[in-house]
Amino acid sequence: MKVDLKKTLDGYRARPGEFRVLDVPPQQYLMVDGHGDPNSAPEYAEAVAALYPVAYTLKFASKRDLGRDYVVPPLEALWWAASMAAFTSARDKSQWDWTVMLLVPDWISAEMVDGALATVAEKKRPPGLDRVRLETLHEGRCVQTLHIGSYDDEASVLAELHDEFLPGAGLRMTGRHHEIYLSDPRKVEASRLRTILRQPVE
Repeated sequence: MKVDLKKTLDGYRARPGEFRVLDVPPQQYLMVDGHGDPNSAPEYAEAVAALYPVAYTLKFASKRDLGRDYVVPPLEALWWAASMAAFTSARDKSQWDWTVMLLVPDWISAEMVDGALATVAEKKRPPGLDRVRLETLHEGRCVQTLHIGSYDDEASVLAELHDEFLPGAGLRMTGRHHEIYLSDPRKVEASRLRTILRQPVE
């Protein structure tokens, strides 16, 4: 049977208008780091274009060699900046740092990732491939919600989370802002995009 992590992992559960506290276990991702406006910085598009061939090569290797097939999970990203205002009031995307990521199942080994990287490099080396790495992310206690709408409309939700919900719940931010893109912006109009917004806290 094909495993769909979106349906089995608690971290993919979120509702609009609800801030939910959850504990996220350590999970491993294919990652690429970068800086700048994701809409105009070439390295962002290159990072995404490097992740997917590696992810699908891993998926096919898992099915062929381990007999374990799975759905490649949705794109995710960590975002941060020197000033939080760059995300809320100012929305200055040129100041953003980011890590784009694709979750891989826990049975995928580092050796399998090395093999996938080598295979992709032999077939067609996409720009950014040398920046792809496997890393375990342990976020622990988090708060998340589901945002429906354009990415630029997230600011009010984030302001509510940062300025109202977290102080009211006796929590403070610890890790990096995390987004999970449940919709493909190439196929879904901006007003209907579904994005999980997650913030590690303590």
